[in-house]
Amino acid sequence: MATRAVTAQDFEKTITDNELVFVDFWATWCGPCKAFGPVYEKASEANPDIVFAKVDIDQNRDLATAAQIQAVPTLMVAKKGQVIFKQAGALRGSDLDDLISQAKALDMSKANAAKTA
Repeated sequence: MATRAVTAQDFEKTITDNELVFVDFWATWCGPCKAFGPVYEKASEANPDIVFAKVDIDQNRDLATAAQIQAVPTLMVAKKGQVIFKQAGALRGSDLDDLISQAKALDMSKANAAKTA
């Protein structure tokens, strides 16, 4: 599955209606964003079972503010409706692949049990 543009109107539904969602907060004027874009697109094509969303912060300022985005690119990962990862900075392909593997393997019931213990 290719990446999909997400806006403030469909962000929450995208996060809650899908098992695993990667979100790339980016801007057209951002050099590192342009470098990370093809890496992110390639990962989306290799992992059709994951939603790969893109949020243009200039088009969605309120959403970027609500998500506390301070720098771009910022990658956010949500699993079963919960944010499990958020980090600013472009990733190399191998690092993104590693993050995808970790996110897929994360057992949310154990993670939530650890939070409440």
